[in-house]
Amino acid sequence: MEVMLSRRVVWLARIVLLSFAGTACAQTPPRESRLEYLSVDELSQRMEQNQLSAAGLVQHLQQRIAALDKQGPMINAIIELNPEALAMAESLDQERRAGYVRGPLHGIPVLLKDNIDTSDQMQTSAGSLAMVGRPAAKDAFIVQRLREEGAVILGKTNLSEWAAFRDPALPSGWSERGGQTKNPHVLSGDACGSSSGSAVAVAAGFAPLSVGTETSGSIICPASLNGVVGIKPTVGLLSRSGLIPVTHKLDTPGPMARTVRDAAQLLNAMADTDPADPVKKPRGLEKVDYTALLQPNTLVGRRIGYPAKFDRSGLPLLIDPQFSQALELMQAAGATLIPVDLKDPLSKRVDEAFYMGLKRELPRYLATRTGIPARTLEDLLLLNAPNADGHNQDILIAASKVEFDEKTYNTLWRKIQDENAAAIDHWLTTHQLDALVSDVASPAMNVVPLAGYPGIMVPSGIDEEGLPTSIFFYGPRWSEANLLALAYGYEQISHARRTPAFKP
Repeated sequence: MEVMLSRRVVWLARIVLLSFAGTACAQTPPRESRLEYLSVDELSQRMEQNQLSAAGLVQHLQQRIAALDKQGPMINAIIELNPEALAMAESLDQERRAGYVRGPLHGIPVLLKDNIDTSDQMQTSAGSLAMVGRPAAKDAFIVQRLREEGAVILGKTNLSEWAAFRDPALPSGWSERGGQTKNPHVLSGDACGSSSGSAVAVAAGFAPLSVGTETSGSIICPASLNGVVGIKPTVGLLSRSGLIPVTHKLDTPGPMARTVRDAAQLLNAMADTDPADPVKKPRGLEKVDYTALLQPNTLVGRRIGYPAKFDRSGLPLLIDPQFSQALELMQAAGATLIPVDLKDPLSKRVDEAFYMGLKRELPRYLATRTGIPARTLEDLLLLNAPNADGHNQDILIAASKVEFDEKTYNTLWRKIQDENAAAIDHWLTTHQLDALVSDVASPAMNVVPLAGYPGIMVPSGIDEEGLPTSIFFYGPRWSEANLLALAYGYEQISHARRTPAFKP
């Protein structure tokens, strides 16, 4: 049976093949002035100046979703809209008129992936009909934080069902409940998964911000293929309470946005200490402002490692000329670039480790839900069978059959994480690097998630076929503030993001 180890690299192969289609270099795009593409700061400024209300913004975005998501190009990024969103926005407008502003996200719409609990009228289903019934009893910790910060929960986004842990043969961005999500740049292109809807919705101007989740590639892949910024945080930086799990060893929510600053502001809003999360963060980390280092000239004097294959002429340069151009821009901006040859340790028993995670974590989550058909993993397998729509559930079946032992589970994950972390740490230490960057067809795409390390995907341009290209910034555990500064520095000199053309 084809299982998770092969699944981790499938999206890399897709990107490599797509990249041969065109080699256009990025050009500075015109400044985007349409309401649906304004930044968080621009939207907030208009609200402060009484030129825009949160309610008006919600209505505008709802109309755009109606026109483009289920009609027109039918990109199918939204699995459900929040019927309470307009009332929430009106209440926040009243607070603003009274002189009370909760923070930078006051009145700003945010979309959530459909595996993040909300205690409202919306479902939390991971795209599965077996999970449709009574909504979750309690907001996920990060949703509590977003509400406290004044964000408007606009709706839920589609995903690869069960965060792509139903079956490796499932199409990226497909769920039984939500159907197939499309790439808004080229509708026939791959939207990737599992946070496909979260990336597509932001790219398409359905909301300025969205929240995805990642276990292994589920934020960074859709961010790359849909041309948005995606942050895969250090495992444990953001609470996992109230997320439908795969394994707490790797699971994490993460921001998705159109700019680095917007993503940093969303990270600020969600980051806080959750006593229920098993990862204990370094003291003082909850007080970090992830926008503080977003200043001009952040690349000056920084030592950045990059894939050594781009030192050689030939195939890498032809496949991803935008990445080569990104290196040139960073060097011209004052960065010192050092070639490295990051190796994927090809950790053994990764598939088994994922299966054990599902067997351990999923029943614990299901026990928190009432009024839904699936109460156990066995229930889920039985309920999926008659509604499979031609798709299998081999990963869930394998998880149900795996032998689970807590000691073995912890030992196995410790080995996997340690050897992947060591592969990164070697180059950080050897060359005294501030961070590393990678193209999307290099080992970092596998190594970083399995290490539990942070990474940020940033648009680097678009090819001749209209498909986005990206550059990936990554570094050691808890280095998000530094990575954001470097990513911001690159973003400000590249102006590489493009709005979708909705090409057939």
